[in-house]
Amino acid sequence: MNKKFLLGLLTGASLLTLSVTSCKNPDNETNEDVTTQALPPIPAAPDTTGGKTAPQNAATREINSVNATEDIKKMQPQM
Repeated sequence: MNKKFLLGLLTGASLLTLSVTSCKNPDNETNEDVTTQALPPIPAAPDTTGGKTAPQNAATREINSVNATEDIKKMQPQM
């Protein structure tokens, strides 16, 4: 039992030593002044409507499958 106990203590001490030495990283100890810069403003969204305005009745129309089908048919190219 003494040998196992001594071996366990030796292993624990070596692991503790390894973990302590790995925490000391000389690259992390540089004391540089880090300044933050403001992000640039978000650009405006591009106009994909080609200058067209939304129809006035679009906001008051009920959203259902019949109205959606009609709107989709209007958007389809005519053959």
